[in-house]
Amino acid sequence: MYHENAFNQWKRHCFSKVDFSKKGTIDDEIYPVVCLINDSSNYFTTSSCSGRIILIDGVLGLQKASGNAVFKFEPFVLHVQCKDIESAKLLHSVAVNSGFRNSGMSVGKRGKIIMAVRSTHCLEVPLSHQGEILVNENYIHFLVQIANQKMAENVTRIKRFYDGLQAVIQADGSSSMATCKDKTTKIVQNQHQRKTQDSVIEDSQIPANKFSDSEDYLESSLILFS
Repeated sequence: MYHENAFNQWKRHCFSKVDFSKKGTIDDEIYPVVCLINDSSNYFTTSSCSGRIILIDGVLGLQKASGNAVFKFEPFVLHVQCKDIESAKLLHSVAVNSGFRNSGMSVGKRGKIIMAVRSTHCLEVPLSHQGEILVNENYIHFLVQIANQKMAENVTRIKRFYDGLQAVIQADGSSSMATCKDKTTKIVQNQHQRKTQDSVIEDSQIPANKFSDSEDYLESSLILFS
C-alpha cells in the first residue's frame, strides 16, 4: 500500500489539473457533495456527473437524425480516490445505503484506490435506425416522462448520499467543513428558488451528442466488491 504522502501528492496534482469536460465546471446539483468529499483528508474526487438526459446522434435533433439516434438517461456518477481501504469501505457503505447499489471499488497497480458511486436506474432506447425514425411522437413524450421520473429519483438519492456522507465525515473528524460552506449555502438556496418545472426536460430541450466528461481509467485494477 502506498504511503500517505503519495495520496496527498496525488490529491494536489488532481486539483492542479485543468477540467477538460465540455462544461468545464462541477454541476451545481452535486457541488455540495463534491466539496464535502474534497474537504476531507481521506478522499478527493476525480470525475463526476449529476445525471443527464441526452439524445445521441451525429447531428442536432431527432428529425435530422441520419444514423442511429438513441435517447438516454444517465444517473449520477462519481469517482473518488480514497486514502485507504477502510475509507473506501465506509464510502461504499454510504453509497449503497443511499440507493447507489452498483457502486464498487478498484485498486490500481500503484495502489490507487478508486470508489465509483453509481446506480442501475439508467434508460437507453433506440429512436432511429440508419436515419429512419422508429417511434411516434406520443412514445417520445412517454420516454421524456419516464426519464424525468428517473431524474427526480436520482436527485433524491444524491440528497440521501450527501446526508449520509456528511454524518460519517463529521464523525471521523477528517473535514473542517469551512472551505466550501459559503458557496454550498448559496447553491442550495438557488436550487430551492427554482421552480419545479425548470428541472423537467421537454422534448425540444433534449440536447444532442452530449457525451464527454473525463473518467478515471485505471491501467490495471482488482475489483474488491461491488
